[in-house]
Amino acid sequence: MSDQVLPSTSPEALLSAVLKSNANTANPRLKQILEIGIRHLHAFALEADITPAELEVGLDFLVAIGQASGPKKHEGILLADILGLATLVQLNDARKAMEAGGTEPALIGPFWRANQPERKNGERISTDDTPGPRLRVTGQVLSLDGTPLAGARVETWQASPKGLYENQDESQPRMNLRGRFVTDEQGNFSFESVRPAGYPVPVDGPCGELLAAQQRHTMRPAHLHFLVVAPGHKVLATQFFDADDPHAYDDVVFGAVGSLLRHFEPDGDGGFTLDVKLRMEPGETRVPKCPIP
Repeated sequence: MSDQVLPSTSPEALLSAVLKSNANTANPRLKQILEIGIRHLHAFALEADITPAELEVGLDFLVAIGQASGPKKHEGILLADILGLATLVQLNDARKAMEAGGTEPALIGPFWRANQPERKNGERISTDDTPGPRLRVTGQVLSLDGTPLAGARVETWQASPKGLYENQDESQPRMNLRGRFVTDEQGNFSFESVRPAGYPVPVDGPCGELLAAQQRHTMRPAHLHFLVVAPGHKVLATQFFDADDPHAYDDVVFGAVGSLLRHFEPDGDGGFTLDVKLRMEPGETRVPKCPIP
């Protein structure tokens, strides 16, 4: 008969054993993330008093998240969005820059496209027959110290007044409501468009079931996306939101924060104007992977 002592059945002993199994993880950052994650996961299960049946439901939900993802949809990103995790990670990463006056980041989202059309400052990003009130956007790209950034690449994209991006809507021409601009010597750029509309997030997967279970609405407030690339600076992905949208203060993905909520000002001729300052943090220029060709 073995004289080996069986380990304790206490939660503390189990946690200690699981953490010990992580001790030889070679990558130090992965080791740190796993250790913190294991501690919080065990504490969560104990605090919520998770039952075996509930654990099975939760694991099935995670499997469904993977099964609902594909080349045109990433349900995992949507889950991180509707739980506020994606916004939390972005804001935390940019905390020091925001304290120094940097522009708040916001989700890139799933609708940024590669090879958006290059346009001259002042040009329209919408076709002449795109319906909706006219919107003129002016902006300036600056470093945190207020230095204008000439030659910065500014990409913008938005939904139509029907709440659809062009790749979702067969009635819109390809690359409608999209553009790529280069700032002038004073860091300025400008373009004309139409006032965007809000739209619902996809609800045809497990995230939709979760939102329904929480009895939450599915709407994002109207917004314009910006992605700014300037040498010697971290890439800035952000959005500016229509503060007059009915869901401006309860965005389903919690992205409408701080100075990103803006009033689109009437121009006195039936249209609107929006002026933005994009203040960028110095650092490594790492352009994210574009989700759509």
